[in-house]
Amino acid sequence: MTTPQPNEAHCLVCQQTGDVVPLIPLAYQGGTLHICPQHLPVLIHDPSKLTGILPGAENLQEADHHD
Repeated sequence: MTTPQPNEAHCLVCQQTGDVVPLIPLAYQGGTLHICPQHLPVLIHDPSKLTGILPGAENLQEADHHD
């Protein structure tokens, strides 16, 4: 795993940079964060797992599925 340089885009969960994995930008609380495809399902299905990583994650609702 690479260590991101200051201000370098990186996944908020695993810290991998765009040189290693694709990154998806997230507009959140007036800023831009990034998440990789591997961790996007966590944000969608169980955002409480991001508590301590993503400010306010404990208040986010998981996706409501109607499968």
